[in-house]
Amino acid sequence: MTYPKELHEATYLAERNHPFQFFYNECRGAKQDQNILYLHWHEHFEIIVMQKGSAVFHIDSQPYEASPGDVLIVPAGGLHVGYSTCVGDTAFLSIVFNSSLFQDWSHDAIHASFVLPYLEGTIHFPVKPAMLNPECVNHYSLLEQASLEFQEKKPAYQLIIKSQLHMLLVQLARTFLPQQLPDGASRRYIYNRDRFKALISLIESNFADKLTVTDAAKHMNLNPYHFCKMFKKLTGRTYIEYVNVCKINEAERLLLEDKLSITEIASAIGCDNPNYFTKLFKQYKGVTPSQFRKN
Repeated sequence: MTYPKELHEATYLAERNHPFQFFYNECRGAKQDQNILYLHWHEHFEIIVMQKGSAVFHIDSQPYEASPGDVLIVPAGGLHVGYSTCVGDTAFLSIVFNSSLFQDWSHDAIHASFVLPYLEGTIHFPVKPAMLNPECVNHYSLLEQASLEFQEKKPAYQLIIKSQLHMLLVQLARTFLPQQLPDGASRRYIYNRDRFKALISLIESNFADKLTVTDAAKHMNLNPYHFCKMFKKLTGRTYIEYVNVCKINEAERLLLEDKLSITEIASAIGCDNPNYFTKLFKQYKGVTPSQFRKN
């Protein structure tokens, strides 16, 4: 899976009146620490259901380990990225939906009291609900049913899925709403996340630029130490690692297009030394650029 040119993902939602989509993600023969979900954000909510293998997902600065059956909830606008923590096949389901899916409930006073605060971002569901309350697992069958509906696409399946997703949100709100209030910590995370979005977008759209750690820290008005610490919390990788992965994934895309020479591709991603580019590419992809293009 390659990184996008920009951090923001324009996630495709099939129907305007029923804005949701199911993505079935599988990585066969994954290696330890292999990226299985690129770093991105979108304006939609996302529910990740781990199905096979194990992984760690960094969501808004925090790491969450996931094994089969685990469910993670990514808030709208949340930065998220995933890495395999096992050797072997991994698979997970991503259910992406926009809050407008439930706009026709907006005049319902109970919906407005229980679910709307979450949809508007006033408060957030716990990313890993069952970690705080194991009884949440009892509601995850709703996601299995929704997935089956999406695959079979029987008449009015959209309404069934909408109802099942709303039921899950209501059940979670019933569990967590009484104890949830906005706090300073959550506001700081949101503030830091939004600050870093512009920088990461710059990194992923200007591959040839040599933006050092010092330059990036100045861009964020932080000293290098605090910058590196915050960057690692948000992305799960060091700044240098993240920049290298972005460059190598762009190189992979250019190699597949087969329009530029390997030397030209090295220059396009900011590697003036083709030999260093070859070494870096092999470090991250396991083969040289020429071997990758040949295969």
